[in-house]
Amino acid sequence: MAKARKQYSSDLSEGEWRVMRHVVPKKTGAGRKMELSLREVLNAIFYILHTGCQWRDMPGDFPNWQSVYYHYYKWVKRGEWRRINAWMCRLERQHRGRNPNPTAGAIDSQSVKTTSLARERGFDGFKRIKGHKRHIITDTVGNMLDVVVHNANIADCKGAPPLLKRVAEFFSSLKKLWADGAYQGDLDEFVLEILGADLEVVEREAGTKGFQVVPRRWVVERTFSWFEWYRRLSRDYERLLESSEAMIYLAAIRMMLKRIAA
Repeated sequence: MAKARKQYSSDLSEGEWRVMRHVVPKKTGAGRKMELSLREVLNAIFYILHTGCQWRDMPGDFPNWQSVYYHYYKWVKRGEWRRINAWMCRLERQHRGRNPNPTAGAIDSQSVKTTSLARERGFDGFKRIKGHKRHIITDTVGNMLDVVVHNANIADCKGAPPLLKRVAEFFSSLKKLWADGAYQGDLDEFVLEILGADLEVVEREAGTKGFQVVPRRWVVERTFSWFEWYRRLSRDYERLLESSEAMIYLAAIRMMLKRIAA
């Protein structure tokens, strides 16, 4: 009789797996039959996200780390994590009794340090950070709709268009976006062209010092703070930008999954 695996706090619960099993990619067509348990592959990936450990240092009671990484990165290249994130966002909104297709959201970026392994990085002179920017759009309850990661030296108004094009593919229902002063300029015309939406810049009150809760914008800032629950996101440890994005999708998926299965 096989010895039971040690349970980790990052493991999918029965309720979470019942939700996830309907959307996780499954082997189809010709070729070798997948022998690994999809649930165990996901548990191993979420363990990496939660603990921040290196792939090769994954506990031995999970499937072989190289096999897990193979499936993780295969799904990165296919855009599966992005697809699952969009599906989960709609499901979480339905769970709240809301329209599954959001009509309003907020956009913002977060500069984070990278390691020396990163193939691309830049210097954010304002934040004094050398690394990447995580550029996200959330709905009005904080669910991440989409993300683009780019070098930190790229200004928010220049980094936003690729994100807006991406979010329009899954969430063309957006009609209102809130942003901070870094998005002023011609971006409102681009938002109108790509999404048919209105971009409203929400500024801090003049003369205010220190922390201030800014109307509408606080939601996306709270989502960035939620990322801190996952050690893999404490800084950007990924070599490739597409893997950086995948880890953020995974964090967003995990958060929504917990709320749906609660």
